Amino acid sequence: MSSLSEIFAPDGPLASAIGGYRVRGQQVEMAERVAEAIDKQAVFIAEAGTGTGKTFAYLVPALRSGGKVIVSTGTKTLQDQLFNKDLPMVRDALKAPVKIALLKGRANYVCPYHLDNALLEGRFMTREDAADARRISNFAKTTQSGDKAECIEVNENSPVWNHATSTRDNCLGQECPSYKDCFVMQARREAMAADLVVVNHHLFFADVMLRDEGMAELLPACNTVIFDEAHQLPEVATLFFGDSVSTAQVLDLARDARAEGLANARDCLALTPASKALEKVAKDLRLAVGIDAGRFSHPQLQEKAEFAPALQALEEEVASFAALLETQAARAEGLEKCWQRALELQQRLAQWQNPVESGYVRWAEAFTQSLQLNATPLDVANIFRKQMGGHPRAWIFTSATLAVQGKFHHYCAELGLGEPDSGCWHSPFDYGEQAVLYAPLGMPDPNAWNYTDTVVEAAFPALRAAGGGAFFLCTSLRAMRRTHELLKAKLEDEGLDMPLLVQGEGSKNDLLQRFRHHGRAVLVGSQSFWEGVDVRGEALSLVVIDKIPFAPPDDPVLSARIEEMKKQGRNAFMEYQLPRAVINVKQGAGRLIRDESDKGVLMICDPRLISKPYGRRVWQSLPPMKRTRELQVVLDFFAQR
Repeated sequence: MSSLSEIFAPDGPLASAIGGYRVRGQQVEMAERVAEAIDKQAVFIAEAGTGTGKTFAYLVPALRSGGKVIVSTGTKTLQDQLFNKDLPMVRDALKAPVKIALLKGRANYVCPYHLDNALLEGRFMTREDAADARRISNFAKTTQSGDKAECIEVNENSPVWNHATSTRDNCLGQECPSYKDCFVMQARREAMAADLVVVNHHLFFADVMLRDEGMAELLPACNTVIFDEAHQLPEVATLFFGDSVSTAQVLDLARDARAEGLANARDCLALTPASKALEKVAKDLRLAVGIDAGRFSHPQLQEKAEFAPALQALEEEVASFAALLETQAARAEGLEKCWQRALELQQRLAQWQNPVESGYVRWAEAFTQSLQLNATPLDVANIFRKQMGGHPRAWIFTSATLAVQGKFHHYCAELGLGEPDSGCWHSPFDYGEQAVLYAPLGMPDPNAWNYTDTVVEAAFPALRAAGGGAFFLCTSLRAMRRTHELLKAKLEDEGLDMPLLVQGEGSKNDLLQRFRHHGRAVLVGSQSFWEGVDVRGEALSLVVIDKIPFAPPDDPVLSARIEEMKKQGRNAFMEYQLPRAVINVKQGAGRLIRDESDKGVLMICDPRLISKPYGRRVWQSLPPMKRTRELQVVLDFFAQR
């Protein structure tokens, strides 16, 4: 076996197999540290700036380790890229005899049983949905994997997928008539047999907590866990270490029970009206919090006169529905499963109303069609540390954004990692030459009524000078909509040929494809475009951030956390809110320079960057760009490009 420095050398196997490969000192150093951590079964944290090549820096030691490895990513997009592109490329270059597998959550695989039932019943309302159902049915007959990402003729957000996949609640397991053709089981078997398995954080935690997604058997056998995009872990862990119950689950139960009744208990005449009554009380609970989507704390819910009675009515209706299903449960596996689901929903509704554990905050989130009741832990460090205990193995955490001013204290505290070994590698790009950080003069207070208008006014000369190719990253949906409206009017007034795209008018991938293809487009987005987006060259040369992205202080979980930290005599702003905001700014800034030839301007409009003492912590955590407050410097920069 060659040494790592030989593998990464200019005449090594990577260079000869991969076009455009170049040696980067940071990459080799990181690979050596990862290999050492795998060897010692230690915890290691690595921040590696854009362009370091961190993916290869952990894949090479992982493929050479000889043990079983799980690589977990933040997004399904990166998961697919790793499995379909990066991994095979490195494996072939190293000629490593390593078996790889891809494992996603069950909602990503076609379920032949549920698809057939839906087709039999003709559940589809529109002609488009019926056509999608036929396309999925044809796909199910020819696909090897059953992974819906491969079914490109059907939009990933098509409502038909809900009928064509299974959930933890409605999967029949070994009792299923289609069990031997089950794509989920096939994916799990392949993962069990593989040396390296690519998963995503949601799947990892869903499984650790629910023992449901087929990794319960994977983890014990595994020697190394690598988290890429590891900055997302605290958020995902918080989501999964809590409990939630949703009116959508109640509606699914009513729908599935009705279908099972038609197939296996036609003489039980009470089932259809009971399922419709159940749907009505679930919808009434959603309406009890008002029409708008949003998040509500427990005290806010208590203030809504209709909420408590509606919740009580739902609990009673679920209980009587469970009693009715019990009388039919012996007639078919599907009916028995529905009865068990009804009992579980009944228990979770009761648990949410009368919690036994302290240290959790109760709140609800209203979506367009459903209401989710959540109980979220205020601190995930202890739970996460417990999950890492047991079988000794290496844990690697890596991302382009984990540190605040080069230190990992905040991250380690959130996940209970103690003081592990860590490394911080800056990007090899020449930011002083390639990029300008621009903080415009004369910006009003970020809470001013006309703030968004001023942002667009200040950014427009830079946008004109750049000739398009811009991201406007907004911290709220309201600001995003207003920014879009103002830019639309300005571009029309000036007759500029810059297609204007906005988050929500198509899938994220579709918008990015259009943005790249045009080369002079302007994209206005909020949270989903701050990270995981890679646009190279002049297609993106201006990134405008409206405000430092602090989480809204009225968020129920955040405000409960702040309260708890205050009680402990800690400074929640400096210890928690600011580090999170810094990491988010670093993510947004990371969209700008993606390779050696990129040039661009990062414009942060928030005056607190300069006026507040903490602003320094924000800009000192960013790459070493040339800094200016003068518009002329920006105009000259674009003119010389």
